[in-house]
Amino acid sequence: MWTLLIVAVAFVVAVPAAVVGTGIWLRGAARGHVHPLATVPAAPVALVLGAQVYPDGTPSPFLAARLDLARQLYDAGTVRAVLVSGDHREWHYDEPGAMSRWLVERGVPERKVVQDHAGFDTYDSCVRAKKIFGVDRMIVVTQQFHIDRAVALCRDAGIDAVGVGDETVKRFGRAWDYGAFREQLAGVKAAWDVVTGRDPVFLGPRETGVDDALAN
Repeated sequence: MWTLLIVAVAFVVAVPAAVVGTGIWLRGAARGHVHPLATVPAAPVALVLGAQVYPDGTPSPFLAARLDLARQLYDAGTVRAVLVSGDHREWHYDEPGAMSRWLVERGVPERKVVQDHAGFDTYDSCVRAKKIFGVDRMIVVTQQFHIDRAVALCRDAGIDAVGVGDETVKRFGRAWDYGAFREQLAGVKAAWDVVTGRDPVFLGPRETGVDDALAN
């Protein structure tokens, strides 16, 4: 019984400590690299991280908000290509395809949008952007509560990354609060991924999609 009690107390102490510690690390790693849309430094590529897509193929409001930031970056000439990275583990569920369609329907040329179908989480998207697509400098786009982790992980992957965070979907109060809470736990996983240096779920050969988009 005493052993169980000690384990329980250790767990209660360790989890909050891990959350606080990883939060400090992520904020420190991202400090100075997160910018408003209007003043973010130009980069060749915007990386849009995936989020929920509805059964009819429509991006959720959170994902649509990310995509709209990328569209604005492209329209302003701040980026010259957009890499959309998300989950396509199941054939019927295709985040990158839905993201690409959304952008093309709103005026981003199809040849300028590159799909990464194995961005199963933020770590995978960042590492694959570097190792598979050869991205060295970019703007990563996501919600504001997620931007520190996204920037920190992409910079750890060897990319000169800055970030732009969306706050327009804050109007979905409950979903926003849940996302912000979940983000605290996701930070612990991010630290574990960095410490272990794990490979993404899928790597594979080098792809030239980003190179082609920039050349065209």
